[in-house]
Amino acid sequence: MATILVVDDDPQLRQSFEKLLKAEGHVVLTAPSGEHGVEIAAGSEPDMAVLDVRLPGMNGLETFKMLRGMYPALPVLVMTAYGTTETAIEATKMGAFDYVMKPFNVPDVLNLIGRAVEVRKPRPVSDAAIGAHALLGRSVAMQEVCKQIGRAAPTQATVLIRGESGTGKELVANAIHKHSNRSEHPFCVINCVAIPETLLESELFGYEKGAFTGASNRKAGKIEQANRGTVFLDEIGDMPPPIQAKILRLLQERQIERLGGKLPIPVDVRIIAATNRDLEKAVASGEFREDLYYRLNVVSLTLPPLRERREDIPLLAEHFLERYARELNMPNPGLTDRAKAALQDFPWPGNVRELGNMIQKALIFSRGLPIDSEDITSLLGGGPAASDGFNEETEDAVVRWVRHSLIAEPGDGLFETLGDRFCAIIIREALTLTGGNRTRASKLLGMSRPTLIARIERYGLKVEASVS
Repeated sequence: MATILVVDDDPQLRQSFEKLLKAEGHVVLTAPSGEHGVEIAAGSEPDMAVLDVRLPGMNGLETFKMLRGMYPALPVLVMTAYGTTETAIEATKMGAFDYVMKPFNVPDVLNLIGRAVEVRKPRPVSDAAIGAHALLGRSVAMQEVCKQIGRAAPTQATVLIRGESGTGKELVANAIHKHSNRSEHPFCVINCVAIPETLLESELFGYEKGAFTGASNRKAGKIEQANRGTVFLDEIGDMPPPIQAKILRLLQERQIERLGGKLPIPVDVRIIAATNRDLEKAVASGEFREDLYYRLNVVSLTLPPLRERREDIPLLAEHFLERYARELNMPNPGLTDRAKAALQDFPWPGNVRELGNMIQKALIFSRGLPIDSEDITSLLGGGPAASDGFNEETEDAVVRWVRHSLIAEPGDGLFETLGDRFCAIIIREALTLTGGNRTRASKLLGMSRPTLIARIERYGLKVEASVS
């Protein structure tokens, strides 16, 4: 949930934005003029602003300048029915999050607003990453990590964070940003494997109008949007080679080029990268550029797996239990000492993320009773192979389904098709568990509510309950 300022002289449009954004759980402030908008912003710091260009009195770009003077990291979405090249250039140059033409596609604009809110809000506790607060801990290993963060944060050095999946690499990147002199500017997260290769380049670097089919407007990429801030490139070990070359140029020259563009654009961003891969082996095999490896590996931090800091497990478990009880609006039943001991005995191959998932499951099925060792061992299935609810029987069923799909539906799109089917099943089960409550389901799934709603529509899922 965020506080969003909408400045437009059209009362009907203001009312529409207010209705739509309130339905998403946001607080909406509206103003008919730039002067009024600035006055409202001064008394209640917004998380983002939506501005029309043509306003009575002070125009949208002048209002933009005033708002940015008050809140330098504020994302601003500029919209107009009278777009010109000069206006688009000026708005982008001023650092607009994006620039849209009226009339616009409502779901697209809501998606832009959701992304802008995420860019604005630093994520010391990421609702999208179950590994949030992985830095909690009194172990020697975690204290050493904290010391390294303290030494690296004030510098401008590129940082490479290494560690197994689920150890909290994004949280470390966020902590470095938070304690740097860039903390008032955006912290932008790019997962290099979550975005298809065909889209990753435009997501990172943006594109010019006409760069490809459907590129009806110029769009600034995430790197450009994060100017003066920090860009976190997660899973960089899996980045495609052509984009590796462009990241190398960014590190060497502090410049980027949009897709379809011919002029270099200077940018001032700090790069923090993370990987769970052995980059040295990837360099030796030719999968990762050696020159980029050396550019990234200026400061290297390695996060310990959870099994190497078992003394931190009770503290983390209690934190997750308190957090999920609050988020799911459930009473906190507490953990018995036997439950804590059972947690410490488990190897946690999925690290802090797996621990968070398990605590969430235990809370949902606790029936209000204190969580005991029997609850833990039941959910863990007695070993790591079953800790995620998978066993030989369920895996065999999935294998049969995949084999059938490979034979019946061969083709390049099979990965996407199967991925969509799995996503639909997971979302359906989350909605079932929460009685159709989309807000609680989005928290269970670790995705934003607008993203969940878009996926429900995409997969044609039926939600019985009408509650938010």
